[in-house]
Amino acid sequence: MRLRIPPGRAGRMWLRRRLTAVRHGLDVLDRKLRILRREQDRLSRNAARTQAEWYVACRAADEWLLRVTRLGGQRAVRLSADDRLTDVHVYWADAVGTSYPARVSCAIPGFDAAAPLPITTALVPARHAYRTALRAGLEHAIAAEAARIVAAETASTNRRIRALKDRLLPLLEEALAAVELSLDETERADADRARRVIGSEQGLPDRLDRDHRFNR
Repeated sequence: MRLRIPPGRAGRMWLRRRLTAVRHGLDVLDRKLRILRREQDRLSRNAARTQAEWYVACRAADEWLLRVTRLGGQRAVRLSADDRLTDVHVYWADAVGTSYPARVSCAIPGFDAAAPLPITTALVPARHAYRTALRAGLEHAIAAEAARIVAAETASTNRRIRALKDRLLPLLEEALAAVELSLDETERADADRARRVIGSEQGLPDRLDRDHRFNR
């Protein structure tokens, strides 16, 4: 990475401002990373919990499906099918500029009162079990996606911090040190020349006086 540094003192000022901006940016990113890591930990635990609840709900639904099949056969399963759509809405949250799904609501169609009585009474708890499994699946889906999004943003923020600390910050510090050394050398050289000029100007009257006396 090459820096386009203005010449002279303007370059020193430019580098100092860039260093101040980079250090401030690192402070902001460090705070963001701490928040994201806490949120990632919380969301990871939530994803694990909802996954376990989903698995339990799926096993319960499968058990009820097996009972329905044993009592009423495949015909009972086909007749109990409901083609009505479920309305799902996802609500989003934000953590230091990172949006992720926070919760979900679903409106599952209720039992149709006009529908004929179920072939077997096991259909009612079976439907309830599948509704519970659906809700649990939705909860886990958004929990897993939230954990994935925040984990990706955490990794990205960490990479940006490493790039600033390992590459840009040392580059600016080295450039500033080189510019300050060059300016110091230039200022010392200018000071030496100024002293020589002043010294020669101070000695000029003495030489003129000596020359005047000699000529007389």
